Amino acid sequence: MEIHQIKRCIAQMMLLAGPGVVLSTFCLGTVLKLTFPYNWTWKTSLLLGGLLSATDPVAVVALLKELSPNKKLRTIIDGESLMNDGVSVVVYTLFYRMVLGETFNWVAVIKFLAQNSLGAVGIGLAFGIASVLWLGFIFNDTVIEISLTLAVSYLAYFTAQEGADVSGILTVMTLGIFYSAFARTAFKGESHQSLHYFWEMVAYIANTLIFILSGVLIAEGILKDYHFFHQGKSWVYLLLLYAYVQVTRCIVVGALFPFLRYFGYGLDWKEAIILIWSGLRGAVSLSLSIAVKRSSGRSMELTAETGTMFLFFTGGIVFLTLVVNGSTAQFILHLLDMDKLSAVKTCILDFTKYEMLNKALEAFGELGDDEELGPADWPTVKRYISCLNFIEGERMHPHGASKVDGNLDPMNLKDIRVRHLNGVQAAYWEMLHEGRITQTTANILMLSVEEAIDLASSEPLCDWKGLKANIHFPNYYKFLQLRMFPPKLVAYFTVERLESACYICAAFLRAHRIARRQLHNFIGDSNVASAVINESVIEGEEARKFLEDVHVTSPQILRDVKTRQAIYVVLNHLILYVQNLEKAGILEEKEMLHLHDAVQTDLKKLHRNPHLVKLPELSNIHPMLGALPSSIRELLASSIKERMKLGGLVLFEEGAKSSGIWLISNGVVKWESKMIRNKPPFHPTCMHGSTLGLYEVLTGRPYICDVITDSIVFCYFLEADKIISCLKSDPSMEDFLWKESAIFLSKLLLPQIFEKLAVQDIRALIAERSEITIYIGGESIKIPHHSVAFLLEGCVKTQGPQELVTAPAALLPSHGNQSFQSLAISGTEEASFTHQGSCYLVETRVRVIVFDIAAFEANAAREHSDLMSWPEHFYNQKHHKQSSERIGQHSRSLSARALQISIYGTVDIPGPSRSLSMDLARPQPPRSFPYQDQPFVSAKSGEDHEVKEF
Repeated sequence: MEIHQIKRCIAQMMLLAGPGVVLSTFCLGTVLKLTFPYNWTWKTSLLLGGLLSATDPVAVVALLKELSPNKKLRTIIDGESLMNDGVSVVVYTLFYRMVLGETFNWVAVIKFLAQNSLGAVGIGLAFGIASVLWLGFIFNDTVIEISLTLAVSYLAYFTAQEGADVSGILTVMTLGIFYSAFARTAFKGESHQSLHYFWEMVAYIANTLIFILSGVLIAEGILKDYHFFHQGKSWVYLLLLYAYVQVTRCIVVGALFPFLRYFGYGLDWKEAIILIWSGLRGAVSLSLSIAVKRSSGRSMELTAETGTMFLFFTGGIVFLTLVVNGSTAQFILHLLDMDKLSAVKTCILDFTKYEMLNKALEAFGELGDDEELGPADWPTVKRYISCLNFIEGERMHPHGASKVDGNLDPMNLKDIRVRHLNGVQAAYWEMLHEGRITQTTANILMLSVEEAIDLASSEPLCDWKGLKANIHFPNYYKFLQLRMFPPKLVAYFTVERLESACYICAAFLRAHRIARRQLHNFIGDSNVASAVINESVIEGEEARKFLEDVHVTSPQILRDVKTRQAIYVVLNHLILYVQNLEKAGILEEKEMLHLHDAVQTDLKKLHRNPHLVKLPELSNIHPMLGALPSSIRELLASSIKERMKLGGLVLFEEGAKSSGIWLISNGVVKWESKMIRNKPPFHPTCMHGSTLGLYEVLTGRPYICDVITDSIVFCYFLEADKIISCLKSDPSMEDFLWKESAIFLSKLLLPQIFEKLAVQDIRALIAERSEITIYIGGESIKIPHHSVAFLLEGCVKTQGPQELVTAPAALLPSHGNQSFQSLAISGTEEASFTHQGSCYLVETRVRVIVFDIAAFEANAAREHSDLMSWPEHFYNQKHHKQSSERIGQHSRSLSARALQISIYGTVDIPGPSRSLSMDLARPQPPRSFPYQDQPFVSAKSGEDHEVKEF
């Protein structure tokens, strides 16, 4: 049972299990006393009445699961069975003690009932809380998890029944409901299925043993007492008692029907009939009758004959209700038209069958190309696929006529909303299995979906409504931001709350995006599906707004969430990789288990000691800062200003005085320029690791373009005079800073080529395949055919027309790639920043950086990911060893150090190790660069990008 349905139906369950059991006990006790000829006292008659009030509708519930889509009725029947078992045991215990000679007045009765009921609930909650906390220390150990649930269940029962003298059944029932509410996500994947199968097997074995034992005892009593055969009155009274049981059930449901209609989901007359007919008796009644049989002779009222009669009547009622009620329940459902699918579900079912046929044809088409076995016989294949043999007529879309009086059909809308929400919940389970969300977060998310499903017929998608209580900044957050409080205290009160909210928002957005895509892929274009998809998109607006607010105030929290996800996903990927190697026969089982245990150890370490939120060190917030010598970095530390910029804000404007540089840590910025026209039709952007404004600071000229934030941007500002003072104190940094400035300049002047490269790729190009040269007046510059150059300082003239070229400018070879010619043509005369020529004559002192791009692949597409995603493709592995060796060889180079930090962070790479690197290497012609013997390798960027919404 689902916890939200239990919450909705709890009033109906308690009515049937509380007043219903009491009413049933007194009705049955009365007719037993007045009509049965056994001279039983009122206490003895009420004892049998209470014993027979415990229902066990397992057969009817199984039938409802198979034939009826009515989940609320299943929940009421199943929940009533759980609760009234416990209440019946309490009532039975009360009258059992009376029969054994104890006396109770009304005050004592009320005290006894309250003590047994409330005490049992309290013990169940205590064991539930303790065991759930204990489960938190168990990680991916199915055997231990199942053993814990088994031990806790029996220990809780024994403690309540024998130690505290309260109802053990009510204790275990409370424990089970607590598990359903708070521990269902503690068991993931195979553990969840194994636990389900284990308890199904335990229940089956226990029921079987009880029925066998009851049968043996009943047979023994009948064989010893011959009057059963000679007179046969007990058999007649058994049939009469069965009739009394059914009439009593009608009285109980009829008396409570007005209340059952009012509370929870309500109840109609058809459901009331099924509720009456589902009053089967089972193992609990048999167990109590066996206990009475064992106690025979301890009282004048409880003789051996009475014990045998109790067992006989109870076993007979169990048999009759199972045979009569259980076997005819399907007929009753059919008679009431409760076993039929709705028209909407029938249309979806027919539509799915046609899709199944298409999939079968696709599979047959693929098999038809088998080179070894040749073609197959499709008619024979189809004859054996009997589930598709009865598809007739043309394929019709389930929403072909989905409008009623100009509006969308509400039944179709409800159906698609429920299917969409089921897809959202499935995505949550997958994210929990992958480690993207925690168990607590998963419980909150899944409960919101279940509550939204209940409202699907009357409201648009509203699962976000159930999450709002968990998505907000604490009221005391701004107060705690004051400097007067220690940072650790602020983190203690705010970080955990905000982290949970960020997990919820990001998971909500991802799950809805997945569900929208799946819904569209299955149902295609329709008005109903489009309406539900639009509802889903609108629901996500508040979640996006909240994440933007957190990004403004506490970006480190989002980084922490992403970091945890990355660790979980990578480790889970390694587990799958090792398991696949074992399945393929490459690894032996012992080898696989050794590697599997090693990865599991890391997962367990992460589970018990999660990564804590902390602000990054200065050397780790940007590759340029991390590559600087520690002495220079310490000088700049006090001057760096941290900034958060909302989308659409201007960092600097074209033509403004260059006041400093901007270091982009997170987010996306775009540039616009009135002066530079040779840009592609898309918006050029820069992301994590970009250094903006450095070229203008080094040259002392105004900014050459507008830079505008295109999302929430986490960045740092460093004043221009600090950069100049660092140059004066350490002239060796000059080449490094000029190369750093060329990263953004290359995107600015040649976006057709460099815009497609991630910042790490350009850093690799600069660190390994670039050279800065200073020329003086009168010298000539020749650009190799496989290279491009950027004029950073000074001016040159082109050979031939003698056109003057001033910095900044892109210099292209005259006989290079054909794309170079188109790049030169694309530039207009008024914006001559791209030039092509075989030779350039130096007019004044110039500084030129030359890139060897022979190995460059311009079509290397950037991957996109959001807060909840991970790259789907790992990069080429075969060149990684070369990449690690190269980085080690160039560790003394500042540019190579910046490249290393952009890929690996501040951790030194001691030798070959697994990385996510993208190889751009190809066989190269000879060239005259310092690193000509080393192929060019870069790494894929891992920064966050916004995923395009469907």
